Amino acid sequence: MKRKSISKDLSIVFVGLLCIPLFIPTTFNTTVLSSENNPMAHTINSHNNSLSELHRFPEGYLGKSFISEPCETAAVQNPIKEKPINPLPLNGGPMDSPWPMYSHDVRHTGLSPYSTVENPLTEKWRFLLSWDSFYSGPILDCSGTIICGADVLYGIYPNGTEKWRYNPGRTIESTPIDENGVIYFGTIWGQPNYLHAIYSNNGTQKWVYAVGNSITSSPAIGSDGTIYFADWSGYVRAVSPNGTQKWAYHTGDVITSSPAIGNDGTIYIGSHDDYVYAFYPNGTVKWQYQTGNWVHASPTIGSDGTIYIGSDDGYLYALNPENGSMIWRCNIGYTWCSPTLGPDGTIYLGVWEMKFYAIYPNGTIKWTYNAPGRIWFGSSATVSSDGTIFFGTTKQDGGSGALIALNPDGTERFKNTYGYFATSPAIGDDGTVYAASFNYAGMIGHLHAFGSLDPNAPIAPTITGQTNGKIKKTYTYTFTSTSPLENNIYYLVDWGDGTTTDWLGPYNSSETIALNHSWEKKGTYVIKARAKDTDNLWGPWGTLSVNMPCSYDKPVMNFLERVLERYPHAFPILRYILSQCKTFF
Repeated sequence: MKRKSISKDLSIVFVGLLCIPLFIPTTFNTTVLSSENNPMAHTINSHNNSLSELHRFPEGYLGKSFISEPCETAAVQNPIKEKPINPLPLNGGPMDSPWPMYSHDVRHTGLSPYSTVENPLTEKWRFLLSWDSFYSGPILDCSGTIICGADVLYGIYPNGTEKWRYNPGRTIESTPIDENGVIYFGTIWGQPNYLHAIYSNNGTQKWVYAVGNSITSSPAIGSDGTIYFADWSGYVRAVSPNGTQKWAYHTGDVITSSPAIGNDGTIYIGSHDDYVYAFYPNGTVKWQYQTGNWVHASPTIGSDGTIYIGSDDGYLYALNPENGSMIWRCNIGYTWCSPTLGPDGTIYLGVWEMKFYAIYPNGTIKWTYNAPGRIWFGSSATVSSDGTIFFGTTKQDGGSGALIALNPDGTERFKNTYGYFATSPAIGDDGTVYAASFNYAGMIGHLHAFGSLDPNAPIAPTITGQTNGKIKKTYTYTFTSTSPLENNIYYLVDWGDGTTTDWLGPYNSSETIALNHSWEKKGTYVIKARAKDTDNLWGPWGTLSVNMPCSYDKPVMNFLERVLERYPHAFPILRYILSQCKTFF
């Protein structure tokens, strides 16, 4: 086995992740099928790869520039046949909804048919998840329900309120939906783990299928309804819509990659044995291509059938779908993300070294964006029909990161720095962008909706109070908003110093509330407040700028206190001095 190094900053994170199973319950809220009803239950337990081994990294990948070498075009022995390849459908088996699965479709294009040109990217609402959303990105069904996983799977109405929840007893991975409105998803951090099938309209269970190790592979659904996925035991699996196994193939090493499906039914996936695999629908290997390191990432299929996939060796590969031969490779850096495609065929991909790339279909770099954090795990980009690129970043500081939107030329359009954004965003049919975040320090997650505010939402609060004052002194501020629907309202206040309130209320429409606050450091602060009503319609922010230039404590008193602390026996003398200094006070 090759020697790989693990970076120091990630070691702490992974040790913490390894401890998560100790705190996660292992019971379902519905009955789990027994081994009598599920012949594959509890049978695969021999490939229990350790977490430290799972997350190995190529030697020297940190601190090394992966674009020091030019992109390479291979002298291909068997190039793609000259006969044209029919354009591939965006959706094969998954439900024909705005965003039915990981990276939108079975090709993993990440390309939405909907535009975000008119989207102001204002936060419409924020839904609290009961655990961090480290792995699970949102999907949408035809009814507009948003589905997102954490330690439970949530069905969320378009207004950001809960529709249903399903508790699998494990942490959840991303989930596609098939044409019958059934959600398929895998779980991690348990023995065994399961592929779950539940109904999207009410969150009730259809069946579960047991495997012996974690599933971080997001399933893909074939045109006949077959569910393809993989697990850390190293098996690529095909399961029928009724929950019975059709076939399984063992690669011999961990698999975190998610399968993509070509228009001829070929299944493509990467493995930690360094290979990219192509399977016929019956489970036999069509070809396999060896990269220089593990393949954490998932493949993407171009409109001409070309397979794009990144490897831990630092290269993005373009492979011939006929025989797996390399067309070109581009040295961009270590990545676990899937490439995604723009409307013009541009390939978009983020890497660990805080870079985001746009690459022409011939393998040359179009532009590079310096990201404010690492682009990690499943945060593959999402592209709207107008070419806007959305992706998330993370920092190893306990919770900061960003959701970023770039224009097609690589200039920045939008950035939200609420928390870690480690999963792929989704785009609704009205152009709303949905993204899951988490705070690693607090182990909580949120689902965010960015779009246009409802015209019936409460108006921006009017804020009144002292605009110039002294630090460490408490001031009173009032907040007033009105609901056009005369609904009761709640207030959220951001004091501009890193502290915020929870939602306060309910209060009557137009009712004024008073809150007290003090600032600890000198500076100019912007108080922001917004209101939402009982229909969960969030209104715009109201603002008030305040200056706190003066210290409440007198400089002379601060000096004398320090003298007293250092020379306590001089107190009688200093008391006399203080009595002579009353004019200062």
